[in-house]
Amino acid sequence: MEFKVIISDPKTGKAYQRTVTGANANRLIGKQVGDLISGTIVDLPPDYELQITGGTDKDGFPIRPDLLGSAKRKILLSGGVGYKPKDRGVRKRKTLRGKVISREISQINMKIVKHGRVPLEEIFK
Repeated sequence: MEFKVIISDPKTGKAYQRTVTGANANRLIGKQVGDLISGTIVDLPPDYELQITGGTDKDGFPIRPDLLGSAKRKILLSGGVGYKPKDRGVRKRKTLRGKVISREISQINMKIVKHGRVPLEEIFK
């Protein structure tokens, strides 16, 4: 089990990548978009707090925060995550993944909610 985790820092606007495997990856299964997690899951100091903001599955389908469960579904969209229409009023049926993290997810996006004492530039050298 392996997840690619993208950690975004809203203060600096930078993003950092970390691979999570083993027991820490298993701790992420069952979490949902919007959940707060400790920084220790992604090998950050424990005073960091992260929020799950989205991700993609192994086939590239995005996670949509308003879809329940973890299954893939084809839904009719007029905008938002997974579809950006060029013209007003256009709707399209797209395949998206639910908001619960499962084994099919390959990338998880997170943002820092609570910063620690050590800056991220020093951690990701």
